[in-house]
Amino acid sequence: MPSQYHTCLLIDDNYIDNFVTRKILESGHFAENIIVIQSAPEALSALADGTVKPDVIFLDIRMPQMSGFEFLKAYEQLAIDKEHTKIFMLSSSLDPTDMNNSLSNRYVTQYVHKPLTHEALEELST
Repeated sequence: MPSQYHTCLLIDDNYIDNFVTRKILESGHFAENIIVIQSAPEALSALADGTVKPDVIFLDIRMPQMSGFEFLKAYEQLAIDKEHTKIFMLSSSLDPTDMNNSLSNRYVTQYVHKPLTHEALEELST
């Protein structure tokens, strides 16, 4: 089964969440390459210098150095092609404000609750 995307970037500070999400992405053949970066500033740096050119980004909201929303503000300033990148907010937050802020951001395609499941991944693929 061919992968739907070439490169998927997972930005989340939680090692266990990253492990689980990566396994779901791999077993679902979601992307050929899955890159995990555990801090938003590090991810921004990799995007800015072209080290990482993802088709899809899974972005956590609550992270210590920089939140997902702060990442999105900085992402907007990057001089990179954003038109061909989908961003999925992947969060355990049940706060309606987080969901609304995510969905009102022009770069966010969808809000996905953690943990990522095969069923949720299938919905993203349609």
